[in-house]
Amino acid sequence: MTVAKNRADRVMLYDISWQQFENLLKDLGEHRAARLAYDRTTLEIIIPLPENIIKKSLALRFKTSLKSWLLQIKILTLFRFLILTYSIQNLKSFD
Repeated sequence: MTVAKNRADRVMLYDISWQQFENLLKDLGEHRAARLAYDRTTLEIIIPLPENIIKKSLALRFKTSLKSWLLQIKILTLFRFLILTYSIQNLKSFD
């Protein structure tokens, strides 16, 4: 096994057999923070950086807030329409 090209978010391992890769997958389990990629005896282990996690979290929070805001606008619009319709019907009943 040869280790090369180290970066903060990934490690490349060379001369890894398929059996070693499968054993590593089994040892790490399905719920792991790292992503693994295997290609012809080369294993790449990628760990998301905290800044990426923060960006995803903020994007998800923004998306959720936006959906909530749009839903509130739809509800208010519907409510205004119902009030207007009810008011018009009351005015017609006076005729």
